[in-house]
Amino acid sequence: MQEIERELITQARQGDMRAFREIYQRASGYVYTLAYRIVNTKHDAEEVTQDVFLKIHHSLGSFKFEASFKTWLYRIAVNTALNHAKKRSRVTTRELEDIFEDPATVTQPDATKNIEVGETENQLKVLLDQLNPDQRACIVLREIEGLDYQGIASSLGVNINTVRSRLKRARETLMALGQKEVASHGM
Repeated sequence: MQEIERELITQARQGDMRAFREIYQRASGYVYTLAYRIVNTKHDAEEVTQDVFLKIHHSLGSFKFEASFKTWLYRIAVNTALNHAKKRSRVTTRELEDIFEDPATVTQPDATKNIEVGETENQLKVLLDQLNPDQRACIVLREIEGLDYQGIASSLGVNINTVRSRLKRARETLMALGQKEVASHGM
C-alpha cells in the first residue's frame, strides 16, 4: 500500500467524504488482504474490512501524524482482525467456500497455473490455521507483509520481545507440522 498524503488525511479529518472515499479506495484492498490472512475466510475478511473503516472514520480525528498513517492503519486492521478471530467460537470450513466459488472466475489458459497457485494458497491457509491468532498475525506481518520486528510491535501494540516470542513459537509449530507431513508421506 502506498502512503496516504497528509493533505488527504487532513481533508478526511475535516469531514470531506470524497477524501475519506479516496483513502478507502487506496487502502481497502490492503486491509482486506491483511484481514483475510488472519481470519481466513472471505466473508470474515469483508466484515473486518468494514469494521476497520468504520473505526478509522470515527477515530480519524485522533490520528496525530506522530506515526505514519500506514502504521496506524496496520494496528487498527490487525487488532480488529485478531479480535474478530478470537470472538469466533465456531470452527468454519473454507472448503465449503471453495466448492461454491464461481467456476467462471478461472479462465482456461490459466487453469493449470490457477490450480497450482490455489493449492499453494490452500497449503498456506491450512498451516496458518494451526497457529493461534496472535502468532498468525505476527507471521503474516513478518513473512508476507515484510514488516521488521519493530514494525510488527508497533502495529500490534506489543513489546518487541513479545513479537520475537510469538514468531519463535509460530515457526516451531510450523516446523513440527512440516516434519509430520514429510513423515506421513514416507519421505
